[in-house]
Amino acid sequence: MSEQPEVLVERDGAVLVVTVNRPQAKNAINKAAAEGIGAAMDQLDSDDSLFVGVVTGAGGTFSAGMDLKAFLAGEKPHVPGRGFAGLVERPPAKPLIAAVEGFALAGGFEIALACDLIVAGEGAFFGLPEVRRGLLAGGGGLLRLPRKAGLPKATEWALTGDRIPAQDAHAAGVVNRLVPTGEALPAALALARQIAGNGPLAVQGTKRILTEGSEWPAAEAFARQWEIYAPVRASEDAEEGARAFTEKREPVWRGR
Repeated sequence: MSEQPEVLVERDGAVLVVTVNRPQAKNAINKAAAEGIGAAMDQLDSDDSLFVGVVTGAGGTFSAGMDLKAFLAGEKPHVPGRGFAGLVERPPAKPLIAAVEGFALAGGFEIALACDLIVAGEGAFFGLPEVRRGLLAGGGGLLRLPRKAGLPKATEWALTGDRIPAQDAHAAGVVNRLVPTGEALPAALALARQIAGNGPLAVQGTKRILTEGSEWPAAEAFARQWEIYAPVRASEDAEEGARAFTEKREPVWRGR
């Protein structure tokens, strides 16, 4: 009987579903898993028929973070150009949703934070426990968590290493949608399909402005926004969107 791959990749229409498939290791990330996720992100970015990605974990758990046993054996769960887990340093240009059940801890939480949206089951919890091991969260958690939760909450959670119930993460704005336990993936897919129904160029441009805009100098913000907006406004999709609206029908997006 052949071994299951470390990462499962499936299509759901215009949505790419990426599942970390190491339940025996609590979906901890080793080199093979990082490479599998990175390859999936490359596929999402390069395939014009894919509009949105969903990342989840097998067996009722999202991810325990880096596989420490593999790390001690000399493995580095990084992908050149994309960083830890093939994702955290360079997420895809297209929207990415984390569907979290069980727990997302350490690097697992950093994977979720690298996604644009998080959907979590009510029984899920999150955390950056690295300080309890004499380490720090170097996979983007300390950079992204303050933006999503605010500096006071992020500081408390990162310095204590506490586990954060999904309800608290939702109240802080880290989790976008809180759903019954076991429903995170179906809810994430429903959200992904809703996003995928919109103009793909417009969605990608919107994500880019949301991601980069806070770093722009105020005096340059509208000029930089225009650089992204102008090609979208001049696209065939923009014309199709206006035409479909006037003709009272659903648009047919071509991504150009």
